[in-house]
Amino acid sequence: MEIRILRYFLEIAREENMTRAAERLHVSQPSLSKQMKELEAELGKKLFVRSSYSIHLTDEGMLLRKRAEDLLAMADKITNEFRTMDDITGGDVFIGCAESHLIKYLARAVDRLNQRYPGIHYHITSGDTEQVTERLSRGLFDMAFIVEPPDLSKYNYLEVPETDIWGALIKKGLPFGRKRQHHRR
Repeated sequence: MEIRILRYFLEIAREENMTRAAERLHVSQPSLSKQMKELEAELGKKLFVRSSYSIHLTDEGMLLRKRAEDLLAMADKITNEFRTMDDITGGDVFIGCAESHLIKYLARAVDRLNQRYPGIHYHITSGDTEQVTERLSRGLFDMAFIVEPPDLSKYNYLEVPETDIWGALIKKGLPFGRKRQHHRR
């Protein structure tokens, strides 16, 4: 299964129309249709319900969409990491956040960092603690801010007392996650 084919699949899922997807991807519609039939044959499952003017995903197609989004996010993250490896003043930071009023602290920190390092791009995704820590564990986030206690044996973390007890989770092994304690200024 090729990354390019997964990108094609996701574009078809977004457009819900093979012709529009082919136009956006700059490929011919017959070629795109053939590649999707080959993908269905490779997986042994029907991914689309086709009608005259639209295409909808089957249950198997919905599962592939979720997995393909995760795989492509990871592939894009790897590409960006290597592209910006020598540029410490730029790059992408992927952050997962649980819903909380304490997000204001993250917003302030991002604002200050953005003023100092305008080349850094922040990708912030919200969800509940389980969703956020799952994506952190799979390497899709660089750090996470949560409101419920996770299994801390998997993470380096930082606790900062406030009205709620909260902290930052950073995947073990990352350089900025090695310090055990930081103090808020």
